[in-house]
Amino acid sequence: MTARILFAAAIGLMATLGTVPAVADALDDIIARKTLRVAVPTDYPPFGSVGTDMQPRGMDIDVANLIGEKLGVKVELVPVTAPNRVAYLQSGKTDLTISSLGKTEERAKVIDFSIAYSPFFDAVFGKKEPPVKEYADLSGKTISVTRGSMQDKELEDLAPKAEVKRFEDNNSTIAAFMSGQVEMFASGTPVAAAIKRRNPDLDLELKIVLANSPCYVGVVKGETRLLDKVNEIIREAKANGEIDRLSVTWLGAPAGELPE
Repeated sequence: MTARILFAAAIGLMATLGTVPAVADALDDIIARKTLRVAVPTDYPPFGSVGTDMQPRGMDIDVANLIGEKLGVKVELVPVTAPNRVAYLQSGKTDLTISSLGKTEERAKVIDFSIAYSPFFDAVFGKKEPPVKEYADLSGKTISVTRGSMQDKELEDLAPKAEVKRFEDNNSTIAAFMSGQVEMFASGTPVAAAIKRRNPDLDLELKIVLANSPCYVGVVKGETRLLDKVNEIIREAKANGEIDRLSVTWLGAPAGELPE
């Protein structure tokens, strides 16, 4: 009992003198070890894949490296799959998860989320002309889409007067546009970005977004200082155009306005 009293008195004295040692947190640990461990995809281009040089590449990889650079530490990329990307974070195997991670109520119960760093959207793509500013502008336009896809349902709901041509697979949907059978096509942004990379001179642009579910950095629950620092880095990258540049490189279009 006496020992407990003496210990409590010592802690009280240290607090009075301002000498109680600070409790280490995730940000302190990262800086101390000089390494940021980030869960990333390597099987989901263009967010993460393995290049011909056998090195990870993609939007998520570049964002991970950006955060590491701003923290002044080395980045250790930890390949994950969709089912284990949150579990790796929770179990302490990684400090962050940057893996095209969408925010849901269920996930928010077990991890914290940064502000959004990347769009993830389905859209209608086509040549620069004619311009499309709203869904009504798609009326009468021929648009190819893969039957039964999310884009198929979105076109049905948002542009019911478009002339939708349905195909049985993604390759046929894209081929219809490339061969001039249709004016536009509906697909995920990663598909359009891949087409543009293979055909850099192709007249192709994003016409209008059908659905957007942005990507966020996953952070261990309660690691407020690390979360604040990640948000600070992302906000700066948004302001100086770096996020838009990365989005154009990997997704084929600027990130635009992203939710906080």
